[in-house]
Amino acid sequence: MNQTLEPDLAEMEKKLKCYVDRGRVASGAEIIEEPLFYVKPDPALIKPLQPLAAFTGSFIAVDCSTRTLKRANNWGVYLMRVASVSVKERMVDWSYSERVCTVVGDARTRKSYLQDFRIELESQVALNALKNATSNSSHVHNDARSIYLLLDGGGYFGGERKFRVTLYDECEKCGINLLAISKNSPSLHDEKGRDLISTTYMMAPSGIWVYYPVRKADKDRSLYGDISIVKLCADSSNVFRCDIMDYLTNQDISELLSPLTSVSEDPRCIGYPISLYLAHDFSAPSDSMLLYYHDQIEARLKGAGLLDTLQREERCCSFADEIHGVKHAFEWEWWDGQY
Repeated sequence: MNQTLEPDLAEMEKKLKCYVDRGRVASGAEIIEEPLFYVKPDPALIKPLQPLAAFTGSFIAVDCSTRTLKRANNWGVYLMRVASVSVKERMVDWSYSERVCTVVGDARTRKSYLQDFRIELESQVALNALKNATSNSSHVHNDARSIYLLLDGGGYFGGERKFRVTLYDECEKCGINLLAISKNSPSLHDEKGRDLISTTYMMAPSGIWVYYPVRKADKDRSLYGDISIVKLCADSSNVFRCDIMDYLTNQDISELLSPLTSVSEDPRCIGYPISLYLAHDFSAPSDSMLLYYHDQIEARLKGAGLLDTLQREERCCSFADEIHGVKHAFEWEWWDGQY
């Protein structure tokens, strides 16, 4: 196994030994949900974007996958794999790192902890990618605003399940175009409680456009960017929430977002920036790799004398898996609620 994971495995052994010896300690931590927004759409706020066939700058994106290696009702062991992708014209560079995360607690506690851990990893990898991009010789003598850093999710910084404020500060200092694009935005509603993105799409003209602003930044609520809605490809029905960091909002928003159209026509993800798609794709470990990690973890737990007890707990919560033909927990994706 990768030696960089040795501290994670030692932490796993420590946490699960404590659980076996002492049981689960109830958590009193409050789980804070993303705030909901209710907005009456205004057609006057929809502006056209200028389609660009090419753009000479870079689009950096970061995404992280969470896969279950072992779980029971009161604990879980997970593989976190975070990928960073840089797309510059037709050149693609990428890298990844992996961590094993062990959480003791009920399903809701584990979900919240994993989301926080994932965003912390994404923030760190994004900072490293930003450092590499700004030190690259091709950018030394060029405007740093030719670099776009795309995050997966809402533009929330500081605190649990939010990106690092240091990432925001570094992007502001370097003049990086920092945007947060969400695959799904259940917190946005129109005045009747319906899906705001769908309502906006129905009233918008054909072509590509931005609806701005849905809501202005509010750092007291950890929202560091103005919320907008964007359609980046005329031939796609995909529309996304795009949070624009507040230090970027003193310029023409359509001009700022138009370069995204140059990387949003790939047939694999039409209407969605290809760098974000590739980061998502590269963050997914293969089933053979997941099985390898699973077997290595079991060997570690067996050596610590914990495997028999923990396997009994696994079997007590896995009958639903069995009748669905699932042999290993990692065959369920994390978003299926299988924490």
